Amino acid sequence: MDRPPHLGLRHVALNVRDVARMMRFYVEVMGFDVEWAPDPDNVYLTSGRDNLALHRVTGPAPAGPGALDHLGVIAATPALVDAWAAFVESQGVALDARPRTHRDGARSCYFADPEGNRVQVIYHPPISGAI
Repeated sequence: MDRPPHLGLRHVALNVRDVARMMRFYVEVMGFDVEWAPDPDNVYLTSGRDNLALHRVTGPAPAGPGALDHLGVIAATPALVDAWAAFVESQGVALDARPRTHRDGARSCYFADPEGNRVQVIYHPPISGAI
């Protein structure tokens, strides 16, 4: 059987404790728009090319194998990675990893959202210019 084609990763869903706080971070700091907020426990955000769902979770946080390592936001140029790093710091968000260029020509930085999920802003040559 041949592998069916796909259009890449365009949707991420996060289990979160504080939906309102996380929504403010992704809207005010990361620039997403609210696409749909059907109730206080769920909100769907978009940059216009993707969908980030935030779902309230109660009880213990998921851990172990399969737990999220990070989510990536694509930047169109390497310079924009540096601009994002400066911007998030100006918003009081500490960087986990300062911008650096990788062996494959990608450039990225890392920081955490209010609930500790790692966010990577990345310029990735094969896809940054194609989006």
